[in-house]
Amino acid sequence: MELTDADLVARVLVDDDQHTFGELVRRHQSSVRGLLRQLTRTDVALADDLAQDTFLRAYKNIRSFRGEARFSTWLYRIAYNCFREDARRRKEFIGINEEQLQSAYDPQVADPGLRHDLMHALSLLPLHERSAILLCCQNGLSHEEAARVLDIPLGTVKTNVLRGREKLKRTLAAWGPD
Repeated sequence: MELTDADLVARVLVDDDQHTFGELVRRHQSSVRGLLRQLTRTDVALADDLAQDTFLRAYKNIRSFRGEARFSTWLYRIAYNCFREDARRRKEFIGINEEQLQSAYDPQVADPGLRHDLMHALSLLPLHERSAILLCCQNGLSHEEAARVLDIPLGTVKTNVLRGREKLKRTLAAWGPD
């Protein structure tokens, strides 16, 4: 029987078990790195550095995880904070169709041209809209969970997702009405 994230977190807390924390990293590293790659506009090296920082901070602060949200939501919050801090340091911080968005991340389904155009369209969105779209549509968080990650009101997340989708729809209109 596979242990849940909550079970693994409990083991880390009780035994300070780095091996168990490593299992949490293995489970979540792809999604955290993927989020950071999109936030950094596909700067792979920077995204990987931020992901490493995310997991170091998560391990150091694991006692602050209260279990009120999913462990992945808590990690996304840390990753987003790492991204924001880095962007501030570099003075870069500035405040669709769901099937198309999901298919862009499925190499067996995605048309390479659509994938490229979608990645470009996402990179054109303002950060607040891109972040909301990535968390809700790509990573499957609810609006409420995304609001926790982004530390913004629920209504703002909904607005950002709606506006971001509309902009993506306009940008990707050449791909047809679907």
